[in-house]
Amino acid sequence: MSEPVRFALDAMGGDHGPSVIVPGAAIALERRPDSRFTFFGDEKQILPLLEKHPALNAASAVVHTDVAVKMDDKPSQALRSGRRTSSMWLTIDAVKQGTADVAVSAGNTGALMVMSSVILKSLADVERPALAAIWPTQRGESVVLDMGATIGADARQLVDFAVMGGAMARIVFGLEKPSVGLLNVGVEEMKGIEEVKEAAAILKDHQGGDLAYHGFVEGNDIGKGTVDVVVVEGFTGNIALKTAEGTVRQVGSFLRDALNATWRTRLGYLLAKPALDALRARLDPNNSNGAVFLGVNGVVIKSHGGTNAKGFAAAVEVGHDMVRYELLAKISAGLKDYDRTREAPVAGAASS
Repeated sequence: MSEPVRFALDAMGGDHGPSVIVPGAAIALERRPDSRFTFFGDEKQILPLLEKHPALNAASAVVHTDVAVKMDDKPSQALRSGRRTSSMWLTIDAVKQGTADVAVSAGNTGALMVMSSVILKSLADVERPALAAIWPTQRGESVVLDMGATIGADARQLVDFAVMGGAMARIVFGLEKPSVGLLNVGVEEMKGIEEVKEAAAILKDHQGGDLAYHGFVEGNDIGKGTVDVVVVEGFTGNIALKTAEGTVRQVGSFLRDALNATWRTRLGYLLAKPALDALRARLDPNNSNGAVFLGVNGVVIKSHGGTNAKGFAAAVEVGHDMVRYELLAKISAGLKDYDRTREAPVAGAASS
């Protein structure tokens, strides 16, 4: 039997803290019985909640700290000496110390990224990290990165993102050779900034490997699910994510208003309720919660701050799969595979 997957959980992170983290872990344990948990945070809040979940209580430990990173703290504030005893810092440090296999936090995204980089350091050959999210599409799901960890990226860094995103897609989707596209302003080869075109040349010229380079994709291709992995630098990726989230809320608001307009539309709602419930479940961010912080020497999962227990459980399950199917080893192998092709195609692309 395989060794259990050991989770370090930032119990004080997110909008709701232990009231969501503890029951979320209980749900995750039901789905992944080979999990063990260490909660970092205020034991006065955590222990009474654990007592309500005997199975989880038996599979857990609590490390007390009364210091927590606030959701509105700047990353620089979070790194001050007092924050090094925070629940977030201790959660990540458990991975570094080898007492946990994966860290999960619903806390401040900027602080989590900075602390992860400082504590765990970068994987060899990775210059800059990326935040990868699972994106619902018309075909199913895609991995999209970077969602905001790195603002701006050169060609090599975009290729790193492609390799790391491909490793994640092989684990999450069970694909042998996921398709990868570079997000661009058009699909034509002459379009886009030089960094994106140079990255395209590297990916296109690479023969073999475990990625299938598709080419450029546009914004509407993300929702279509044209490729399994969409690669973009973090500034644009974060805007795309926030735009999509806002659009879902906007359409939902419009739909509610339309269905409540008259007695006929309210009757129509009752008839269409099963289909609308299925749509709501498909678009529910709690069902695809859990972004992976790629590029650091450890597995770190970012849960949405406002998630519910079901959503936090989904984030824990993502972490479980990343550990069980050896994400870091797959990323390292993929980066070595691309080392020999990184430089030469760029010069050719620039001269064309």
